[in-house]
Amino acid sequence: MGSFRLTVEGRTFRDPAGREVTIRGINVAGDAKFPRQPNIPSHVSDGFFEGDSVSFVGRPFSVDEAHEHFVRLRSWGYNTLRYIFTWEAIEHAGPGRYDDDWIQHTIAVLRIAKEYGFHVFLDPHQDVWSRFSGGCGAPLWTLYACGLDPRGFADTEAAIVHNTYPEPAEFPKMIWSTNYYRMVCQVTFTLFFGGRDFAPKAIIDGKNIQDYLQEHFVGACQYLAKKIHEAGDLEDTPVIGWESMNEPNRGLIGYPDLSSIPSEQKLQKGTSPTAWQGMLTGSGRPCEIETWEFGQMGPYRSGSRLVDPRGTSAWLSPDFDDTRYGWKRDPDWKLGRCIWAQHGVWDPESDTLLRKDYFAKDPHTGELLDYDRFTNTYFMDFYRRYRDAIRSVHPSAILFCQPPVLEIPPTVKGTEDDDPHMVYAPHYYDGLTLMTKSWNRYWNVDVLGVLRGRYLTPAFAIKLGETAIRNCFRDQLAAIRQEGLDHLGEHPCILGEFGIPFDMNDQHAYKSGDYSSQCHALDANHYAVEGSGMNGFTLWLYAATNNHRWGDHWNGEDLSIYSVDDGVLPTTMDPSQIPGKASPASRAPITPSNLKANLSTPSMASDSTAVETESKPTPGYRAAEAFVRPSPITTAGDVQSYGFDLKGCTFSLTLTAATASTPDYPTEIFLPEFHFPNGVTEVEVSGGRWTIGVDDSAETPIQTLKWWHAEGEQSIKVKGVVRPIGNAGIIDEDGYLNQYWQGTCSVM
Repeated sequence: MGSFRLTVEGRTFRDPAGREVTIRGINVAGDAKFPRQPNIPSHVSDGFFEGDSVSFVGRPFSVDEAHEHFVRLRSWGYNTLRYIFTWEAIEHAGPGRYDDDWIQHTIAVLRIAKEYGFHVFLDPHQDVWSRFSGGCGAPLWTLYACGLDPRGFADTEAAIVHNTYPEPAEFPKMIWSTNYYRMVCQVTFTLFFGGRDFAPKAIIDGKNIQDYLQEHFVGACQYLAKKIHEAGDLEDTPVIGWESMNEPNRGLIGYPDLSSIPSEQKLQKGTSPTAWQGMLTGSGRPCEIETWEFGQMGPYRSGSRLVDPRGTSAWLSPDFDDTRYGWKRDPDWKLGRCIWAQHGVWDPESDTLLRKDYFAKDPHTGELLDYDRFTNTYFMDFYRRYRDAIRSVHPSAILFCQPPVLEIPPTVKGTEDDDPHMVYAPHYYDGLTLMTKSWNRYWNVDVLGVLRGRYLTPAFAIKLGETAIRNCFRDQLAAIRQEGLDHLGEHPCILGEFGIPFDMNDQHAYKSGDYSSQCHALDANHYAVEGSGMNGFTLWLYAATNNHRWGDHWNGEDLSIYSVDDGVLPTTMDPSQIPGKASPASRAPITPSNLKANLSTPSMASDSTAVETESKPTPGYRAAEAFVRPSPITTAGDVQSYGFDLKGCTFSLTLTAATASTPDYPTEIFLPEFHFPNGVTEVEVSGGRWTIGVDDSAETPIQTLKWWHAEGEQSIKVKGVVRPIGNAGIIDEDGYLNQYWQGTCSVM
């Protein structure tokens, strides 16, 4: 499909012809989390603290490289990009100092995305606040503005940072995510969302730190939006909209007791300090802190460990040059002292906790603060500020609302915030697989059900057997989708992130070529999305520089569906690879003059004859058979249900149509050639006419099925080539499109 403007109608996306559009997207790209010049992935320490002088020009990849990546992604059937960028990329040099070179690079890449027919929404990405607190997102200077000293984080464990970890290759699995419950994140997110209420002394340039941080974050995104607007050819196509903020966190807002772990905190790994212990160690005091491990049965306490910073503080020294960035800090905000001590939460003279419930109530009304109230007040105040700033530049922008992960979305249904151009964009991960880096086919847990209190005990939330696990994933996503309808209103819902680690079982697949575990895990997740009633997804992740040694080059994660060290799934099958099919006498090289002919002939139509086949198993291609899967593209009517049975290689779609599809606007389905090679594909329809051919309207030829059907309820079933899961089942030979992007043909 070529580029077209995507619009929102009620709970669906529509194309200009009124057909429902299913979002089949990918997060692009993980490389955008860290700078290009100098290249500082999370396992590199050299130059790490020189955060003001970096450049993100060339992220997520260079303009020259963009064609290769977009060809690959389009050939895999993706039609949407969740385009990752960070606040740091725009404003790393200091407050109000924007990197116009990076912005021009971004505009150039977006123009290429438009050539390939992608819909794009921009994601101001953050994880645990900043690279300098163990994740990505905010510039270095924001930590200084909050009074924090990143060089003190390692000794105090105020944040666990891969770049400063003594043995980067031994960095514990997923330990980075525990930073949300360590001091730095608890400070920064509390100040960002609730500084006016909980840190009234934190005044900088005459305004509270909450307004200072939010104004700069929103201002940086608005500046990028203005430059995209001024480009003149990017709004609406391809840039359909903006996401609010990746995975926002409440910090300490709503903590009932600073001296204990909140009951809703389900993640504990490594040292697991209470907020009070974090305040003490952050100020240089030693504490004996519980340690936790994450096993096949979830987190469990493994002991305790003394964390002794030996006087090192995570707070800036009073000698810090506070004129460095040009701001003026209020005299009542003292450097060198914990911000919460300055507000009477604890006494640094006696190391006594004075107000353990300081963050538990709204200081104005006295109402108890829980996550639900945080989302409906502090988060929504920020969301409105962000939404209005983006819409002031791009009035037709779709806003992708992402509340805190796995929390109930804000209740705006029927209010003035019930925006007809809003989309609910939650995230969901199979936590057991993500944390253990292994696929457990025998049991899993209904995490959402536990969080919503649906079980008397978590033991009742355990699901046994792969079928029950798959259905449990699906039911959790369906419940998340329903929560969006109940609280946000009639809006589309896309799953903004889900994915699986590819380095499962100590990188077994990289040694053996057996990606069966990855295939089963990926297929279970896609099955869940397809059966949930959501309007699509953006899979996490595509990383252009992923390799087997360092994965995504970020905190030991390895979730990219592409790796420079793995083969790429061919997109066509030579008939000689299918038993019963004649081998061609010769195969001419693919050239620009014959590319389209090779891809478009022979085509299939309603009267084609299908042949049952069995293919020879060979090592897999990074589990691509599980994520390169068929999907509705545009549906002439309303999608009722769809899904792909990978084991049986069968795709099914049911729809309802108020009128018959027209000659120019049929229902269109992406059919990957790997699963559905021409001549060996069976199609059953409730009625109407169909054809299978190649669509090259968006620069990259992809195989599609077009179906002209009557009004009413209609169904289609397409059966392809069955192969063992985890083995690609083809010989090691370039397919047509594989030749295309590897340079054996040149069409640019």
